[in-house]
Amino acid sequence: MIDEKLLIKQLQDRSLKEIAFKTCVDEYKRCLYWHIRKIVYLHEDANDVVQNTFIKVYKNIDSFKGNSKLYSWLYRIATNEAISFINKKAKEQNLDITDYQQQITSNLSSDYWFDGDEIQLILQKAIATLPQQQQLVFNMKYFDEMKYNDISEILSVSVGSLKASYHHAVKKIERYIKSIN
Repeated sequence: MIDEKLLIKQLQDRSLKEIAFKTCVDEYKRCLYWHIRKIVYLHEDANDVVQNTFIKVYKNIDSFKGNSKLYSWLYRIATNEAISFINKKAKEQNLDITDYQQQITSNLSSDYWFDGDEIQLILQKAIATLPQQQQLVFNMKYFDEMKYNDISEILSVSVGSLKASYHHAVKKIERYIKSIN
């Protein structure tokens, strides 16, 4: 486990920044990739967003005040970058965000990098029908097994609101799955 406070100090020290940044990327790239992938769905898009996330981290680390965990700050940047990315993609195709996500999930099984089975595909399609906030909360809680306090820090939403979002998301996913059977 990495010492976040030490890493932050090194990232903000000009003489250690390059080495510390490599450590940061090595430590967080995988978990951020999968977090982003659940938002943008496609491997290539996720790689682009991960790269944009780390560019933003590198440029803005000096403004990080330590009011949250580094982990939470990175996730917040990754989440915002992923949302901006899919909003931009939807706009380019003149689609509403929900329609864009439905289109992507419809083609997910033909994605070389998607290795899920039929049930996982159905789950991804169900998740894509949720409002964005519920998608984020569901993915972080269900797949990433994050605690509500950490999700609250990342999304700047109260724990109570997150619990309600997760509950509603689960119910909608259940209804979706029942409707296709």
